[in-house]
Amino acid sequence: MVASRVPADLLGGHLQVLARAAGTGRLPDRADLDAYHEAGARAARLGVPLRAVVDAALSAAEQPPAGEGPGSPARGGPAVLAARRRAVAALMEGYERAQLAAIREEETARREFVDDLLLGRAERLAERAEHFGLRLAESYVVAVARGLKDGGQDRIERDLVARFGSHNVLVAVRDGLLVCVAPATLPAAVGEFTHHVRSRFPAGWRVGVGRPQRGPGGVVASFREAASALDLADRLGLVRDVVKAADLLVFPVLLRDRSAMEDLVTSVLSPLLSARGGHGPLLETLEAVFAAQGNQTAAARRLGISTRAVTYRLERVRRLTGFSPDDPTQRFTLETAVLGARLLEWPWP
Repeated sequence: MVASRVPADLLGGHLQVLARAAGTGRLPDRADLDAYHEAGARAARLGVPLRAVVDAALSAAEQPPAGEGPGSPARGGPAVLAARRRAVAALMEGYERAQLAAIREEETARREFVDDLLLGRAERLAERAEHFGLRLAESYVVAVARGLKDGGQDRIERDLVARFGSHNVLVAVRDGLLVCVAPATLPAAVGEFTHHVRSRFPAGWRVGVGRPQRGPGGVVASFREAASALDLADRLGLVRDVVKAADLLVFPVLLRDRSAMEDLVTSVLSPLLSARGGHGPLLETLEAVFAAQGNQTAAARRLGISTRAVTYRLERVRRLTGFSPDDPTQRFTLETAVLGARLLEWPWP
């Protein structure tokens, strides 16, 4: 029987409450209801199914001890039915409260774990990771989303967990970013994460994706790469909604020697400051041409000007700087200088 799963002492006092209701018409008082609440909570903590608890409460008085008289709760009556109904309601309330508390505790522990994981705090990290189904010796990818408004993050987490399972994806908010940690062997998770971000926040969002990295230190590295990719995309004025750290590897290298980059930008681009109409249109034209892989027609379309105007501006750049976008070697120097100017917010005061 279902009721047999219930510990024998879980509903202690239940028969007495029903017998009192049968004999005097007195319904469960506050102390009785508190005892039922605690019994329901205990059942939830023990993992006893709610159905079994309710069945035990309803069937407890069906077989009273031999010799019970007219006051037996098994004989029913309005008072007994009301008492049983209140008892079951209190049991269910206690059970549900305990379950909700356990869920919230698990969510808190999960978020704290992800937070520690992203910060690289190694205290009992492997042990806690095992609880959440992570094998820290494997490779993981971190994706981050920015531009999110209040609300929606919990829905994204529920949708991802529903598809991939709670042991395959971890979602948390860190430094104003919505963070998703997923195994490198599950690339669909990052795509699904991006899809839900796009659906929930149709404007002003951007996703950065780190490279697959191994171990707990790898999760931290992938997270930092993803966040850095967002920052670089903003500084470079990229229009892509999804930016991958793997596509931007050259920029950290360029920025590693800031003084050398500043010297390159100054040496190559300073002559543009004397151009009639300012350096802005010429710099924008170079950026558009480089973004279009040298296709001047596409660059003109992006800038909203004629192809002839683009050709004219490139010729002015060549005359002022001595560097031509048509020459492979000079093009590399010029493009690096233009990227450096964007990263370093040139011209400087």
